[in-house]
Parts: sequence; structure tokens; C-alpha cells
Amino acid sequence: MRVIGELPNDFCKISLFQWNEKYLVKFELGLYEQTFKIDEYEVADVEELKSLISEDFMKKVMQRFDEMHADWGEIALG
Repeated sequence: MRVIGELPNDFCKISLFQWNEKYLVKFELGLYEQTFKIDEYEVADVEELKSLISEDFMKKVMQRFDEMHADWGEIALG
């Protein structure tokens, strides 16, 4: 797996990877992470991939982190 960049963000760490003819976009926040795998043929290049990570998409990613935290809290705290 090859690191091809990071995207600056105020909310979480966003890393971009290239692996097995796929781009991986990894979002990390605290103990949680989300990874999206995109076939290389679905986007023209890395710049197009970056442009897909919009403000609306980031809101959904952050909402999912909240849901992940709540789910973990339910099982960890009983």
C-alpha cells in the first residue's frame, strides 16, 4: 500500500492510499476509522478523488463517527 497524500481537515485525519488498483480514503478520529475503497477507473485522477470529499460528505462521515461512538458505548458500558 502506498501513501499518496493527506487532506487537511479540522475534524479528523484524512489519508489517501493507492493499493491493488484502488484508491483508499481513510478517515480517522480517536479510536475510530472509516475507509472507502474506490476503483481507480471510477475517477480520472487523485485530484478528482479529492474533489469528491465535499462538505456534505464530511458531515456524513462525522455523523457516522458519532454513531460508531454511540454503538461502542452501548456495548462497552452494557
